Amino acid sequence: MPERLFVCTPSKLGAYTDCPRRYRYSYVDRPSPARGAPWAHNSMGASVHTALKNWFGLPVERRVRESLPGLLKATWVREGYRDVEQERIVYRKALDWLDTYIATLDPEEEPLGVERVVAAKTSVLALNGRADRIDERVGPEGSEAVIVDYKTGRSGLSADDARGSQALALYAFAAERVFRRPSRRVELHHLPTGTIAVHEHTEESLARQVRRAEETATDIMAAEKAVAAGESPDDAFPVNPGVLCGWCDFRKVCPAGAEATGKEPWAAVEHLTA
Repeated sequence: MPERLFVCTPSKLGAYTDCPRRYRYSYVDRPSPARGAPWAHNSMGASVHTALKNWFGLPVERRVRESLPGLLKATWVREGYRDVEQERIVYRKALDWLDTYIATLDPEEEPLGVERVVAAKTSVLALNGRADRIDERVGPEGSEAVIVDYKTGRSGLSADDARGSQALALYAFAAERVFRRPSRRVELHHLPTGTIAVHEHTEESLARQVRRAEETATDIMAAEKAVAAGESPDDAFPVNPGVLCGWCDFRKVCPAGAEATGKEPWAAVEHLTA
């Protein structure tokens, strides 16, 4: 019998790469262990992403800065903040970022997709993922699909971040098949600094990222089979202790994570209030 395809998203693959034990807690154990408290930076990031999605959903004449406060307020997620004052400061920061960012956009340009799901299959993967935005640009080969990913984290980004992002490469791989046009350019738009990190993939570099994803999927399926055959889940999905443990949703239920110093839910946005 042929092997079943491994159904996945880039984030699912990334969870295993970061820590097989976290992958197990998220996708294998049922019921899944209790997660920790919501993170303020996730709440803020989700709010900004949804506000941008809804901005592109407006009629062209309403894609103006005056629409932003209403859009952000309507999508604002309040979980994870230390207190109301911190939440208000972060909200104002996020609104400023959006105001600066949309000033760089042409409201009359319609993207190929906004929060668009793209999907593709290989001999190993049934891949799907939701890209923040897919722009149509004119390149050397004519119309191209450009992958745009919004970032709201503290650190600035470089071309190396865009080049090394497996998620962006997999979105591009899938977008080529969905839109039937080249998709080689990937961009990270860092809203806090207004910078854009860019990488131009080649057919070979996309193929390398797809092979990496297939290798990860093969490892996951092997671990799942081992558990089904009686191997200890802790052995099949070993922990990968490190700096990410303090940020892990499952820190309190993981023996290795419990030894790490946990981060407060608002730790990643605290610098915005300094």
